[in-house]
Amino acid sequence: MEPHRLSLPPLDEPGEVATFYSHKGGAGRTMALANLAVMLARRHNATVPTLMIDWDMEAPGLHHYFKVQPDGPGVLELFEACRDQLLRRSRHAAESCADEGERDTALAQAVLDAVGWEQYVTRADLGRPLYLMRAGRQDGSYAERLARLDWEALFDACPALFRVFAENLARRFRHVLVDARAGRTETAGICTTLLPTRLVLVFTPNHQHLEGLEALVQRTTTWRRSHEEEQRPLLIYPLPSRIEMNDSAQRALWRRGDPERRIPGYQPLFERALGEAYGLSRVSLESYFNEVQLQQSRSLACGEALPVNGELDDDRFSVTRTFEAFLGWFLGGHRPWQSRDEIPLLDAVAAGRAAMERGGGRGVSLPLARDLARLGQLYRREGRLEQAAACLEEGLSLHVLILGDDHADTLDSKAELADLLFEQEKYHEAHFLQEAVLEARERMFGAGAPPTLEASTALAATLAQLGQFPEALALQDAVIDAYSRQLGGEHLATVESLAIRADILSLAERIEPAAELLEQVLALRTRLLGPEHVDTVRTRKVLAHAKARLRQPEPPAVRDVHGREHRMVGIDQPRAGYPAAQAHRAARGEAPAGELSVPRSVVR
Repeated sequence: MEPHRLSLPPLDEPGEVATFYSHKGGAGRTMALANLAVMLARRHNATVPTLMIDWDMEAPGLHHYFKVQPDGPGVLELFEACRDQLLRRSRHAAESCADEGERDTALAQAVLDAVGWEQYVTRADLGRPLYLMRAGRQDGSYAERLARLDWEALFDACPALFRVFAENLARRFRHVLVDARAGRTETAGICTTLLPTRLVLVFTPNHQHLEGLEALVQRTTTWRRSHEEEQRPLLIYPLPSRIEMNDSAQRALWRRGDPERRIPGYQPLFERALGEAYGLSRVSLESYFNEVQLQQSRSLACGEALPVNGELDDDRFSVTRTFEAFLGWFLGGHRPWQSRDEIPLLDAVAAGRAAMERGGGRGVSLPLARDLARLGQLYRREGRLEQAAACLEEGLSLHVLILGDDHADTLDSKAELADLLFEQEKYHEAHFLQEAVLEARERMFGAGAPPTLEASTALAATLAQLGQFPEALALQDAVIDAYSRQLGGEHLATVESLAIRADILSLAERIEPAAELLEQVLALRTRLLGPEHVDTVRTRKVLAHAKARLRQPEPPAVRDVHGREHRMVGIDQPRAGYPAAQAHRAARGEAPAGELSVPRSVVR
């Protein structure tokens, strides 16, 4: 018996149309689409309406995965009816429309209303809101009718037809998944360029797949940008498939590439292609491809049973687990270059902002400020400094609003933002915040307390960059004296404060005393941490740089922001100490982000 046909009300917000495309066959594209369709339709207690469209007209097969009659009207019959309607109508029928684009859109909608596109959709699963539009009625005339349908002429008769069709689908279905024909065909062009808001590129790692998909990304995004009526979002998700999990060397080779063996590596290829397509100077798919690799499986290679219907979701080796990881990016509309750590923070921040708009108070704003700080720190580690600054500024505003200017958490937020401003070379802005933090911490904790010493070190580093060397050295000497009295001359915090003083001396062009102090720091770090520790190696390099400068002629004098003459060496001056933002970690026995950890045994 034929399952029930479409009877869905319009959605409150438009859904998404996603085309699944592979340049060549054998990538498991249709299987991937079917699995994801089932997973999407069963979300939220099976309340997410999902439509699959079999647009692989020459080799339709989606219906094999579901209890659907193979014979029935579908894409072919729908667009045959659209063609007949267009022959009876004029593009100029809607004379009230102001321009050609509006006339085309009005005509497309009139045609789709007349043919009743809903009648070509059938229910694919009676237990879930999962629907299917077949390729077409598989009778004796199917091949002939398909050959007669001129897709290019259909587009020429009404360029808006396919776009408006996609918009109609998105008003009824949260997810529309289109199974496109492989290769460069007219229907593949329609599916990848005219229909989707998302494009899933399913591939196996080989030359033919990768070269074809790289070219497709360029064609599709260029076409969308160059046509005013098509200025719609298009998110592209590479989906590597049939990855052999038992051969780690081969898996890494095709992911990373090897120029000598003429293997491009799909990760650098897509990083380059997506960077060019979206105008981004830096794209990293490291986190995405760490999670999204669809492994080779007997459940994918044999038969028509869908793995997601039988596997346990918590099995980390299951195909379902990989699909769930993919949905982590796909469902929220996250870009594949957004890291796995970023996505939950973005979701938490969005939820916090929504709660604030609904009138949430302290119980909402403080967790939101915390999540903004974590997101800002993540962006900073990834080198996305402008985004980091926006998050930290918003978090600081919340702390000031709820807790006041002098609360310890507010001061921490100010210090974090000042550290970032220092990294961005915005020294005057950093100086303003650091002075406020230092004054408040001295008043609250005392001059020798660890938070105060942290603030003093940060301010000293900024003063040095502003050319105020006597003030910087006076502050740092007070820090050294405090650590020496409290912790001893050989504590890591004391050694770190000495290294920062050496950096200030180098910036002030006092190279000889800087080199003498670096010798002392190197000896201490070698004894405490070992000769190969990252901090020891860094100090050795900075000392070598200082000694080389002693053998070179002095650089020409320049004037600082106060008009005083000195010889600065610039922001690329190598440092023996951590950046100012991280100096306080040494006092707690911690390593800065990205560095090797300090052995706990030497922190007493």
